[in-house]
Amino acid sequence: MEHKLEAFGRLLTIMDELREQCPWDRKQTFQTLRNLTIEETYELADAILEENLEEIKEEIGDIMLHMAFYARIADEKGAFDMADALHAVCDKLIKRHPHIYGDVVADDEETVKKNWEQLKLKEGKKSVLQGVPKSLPAMVKAYRMQEKTKQVGFEWENSEQVWEKVEEEMEEFREAMQQNMPQEKREEEFGDVLFSLVNYARFQGIDPETALERVNQKFKKRFEYIEAKAPKALREMTLAEMDALWEEAKGL
Repeated sequence: MEHKLEAFGRLLTIMDELREQCPWDRKQTFQTLRNLTIEETYELADAILEENLEEIKEEIGDIMLHMAFYARIADEKGAFDMADALHAVCDKLIKRHPHIYGDVVADDEETVKKNWEQLKLKEGKKSVLQGVPKSLPAMVKAYRMQEKTKQVGFEWENSEQVWEKVEEEMEEFREAMQQNMPQEKREEEFGDVLFSLVNYARFQGIDPETALERVNQKFKKRFEYIEAKAPKALREMTLAEMDALWEEAKGL
């Protein structure tokens, strides 16, 4: 534990020095750092998907630097410092884990999740969905909303019911296309299909965002193989010629 505290203290010291001495660091604000933090978070997500432990270590460090940066800026404003932020999250963790720090019994993950959502409502949250960030990617947001509403009992009984909903939404989307409904209506029906598929994936223990990203990576790898092996410019090739290279790529 001591060496971890020493490393964290070293980060805070370096952050203070950079903020005081580096022209770039002195100019940064919450707003200028925001997009950089989002980028770093996605880089961590990529490293996790690839299970690259060395890159995960590096990206954790980058994100920790950003957290130290935000805390330093807040300290300058007289709002809070790193200690305040850490004590706040520690207090929250203790309060929301009464099965560890109190006398509540929770022997499985689902009970813990349900207790967590109920505790947040008691803390003044007006909705179980209040904690879902507005800027989350749509597929991740759909999954998180479904997970949260599940904790208060708003949930299908079994996966067969969910699949029936998927088929119902797909039929409604097909009708919207066949009847040439307005673009907004077609988008709505397509969105219903995606939302129901996300729900079915959740019932099957599949993370839809991860599943789609794995397919994205597979598509990218195979298409890049076509580009690398193409005997001429792609625009000059027939679909059949490109598909033959696609099949080669599938065999790798």
